[in-house]
Amino acid sequence: MRTLIVEDETVAYENLVDILAVIAPDVEVVGNTESVSQTVEWLKVNPQPDLILMDIHLSDGSAFAVFDHMKVEIPIIFTTAYDEYAIEAFKVNSIDYLLKPIKAEELDRALKKFSRWTQTDIMRYLTQLSQLSPSPSLPKYKDKLLIPVKDKLIPINLKEVSCFYTTDKNTRVFMKDGNFYSISKTLEQIIATLNPSEFIRANKQFIIARNSVKNITVWFDNRLLITLDIETPERIYISKNKAVEFKAWIVSDN
Repeated sequence: MRTLIVEDETVAYENLVDILAVIAPDVEVVGNTESVSQTVEWLKVNPQPDLILMDIHLSDGSAFAVFDHMKVEIPIIFTTAYDEYAIEAFKVNSIDYLLKPIKAEELDRALKKFSRWTQTDIMRYLTQLSQLSPSPSLPKYKDKLLIPVKDKLIPINLKEVSCFYTTDKNTRVFMKDGNFYSISKTLEQIIATLNPSEFIRANKQFIIARNSVKNITVWFDNRLLITLDIETPERIYISKNKAVEFKAWIVSDN
């Protein structure tokens, strides 16, 4: 079974590949896309896979936006870091949705469910899938965060945030004034609540604010070195594969 994985988290992608190798060695992972734009382009130029494993939150917005660009006629198993996205549309005539971190037994259950589907089941599902719209199910993006500091909650304006940074399971938010605070969420959880026109997942360590980018240097291996308006704990690199997407995002009018 030929499967496309739509996932912008390297660790999450590798986890899916490792699980598939154990529970479904007959599954061939034919590609990995990290954004709406990459997914649309991949589906246009490559042979159609049998199944898509798709994260709901991608680096440039909601995965549902793929349906705005093209007609998708491939069954999809959705993944998400938030159970609030387990909307009714996923429960009726859908294959499954999986809550991150993905567990082997849950993915195995979803694949076995898919294997039992008839062509009629698949066509019914695709009809409903085409009706999914990002508008009713997506939350309004927040403009503030509440940061716990000792016995207080400090509201911070996201316009004053330069970046979010994680290392060794410790996540911090860095402000434009040089202050930083610890936050008890993963970058994956954080990016899901942020406006994708204002923030982007640069790599495994950083989410950066567009209005904080001060300089972009093309590195020797076609990576991009990003300089922000503050001093960061380590250098911020954009991978060669994500460089085109990043440059489009930084000059976007959205």
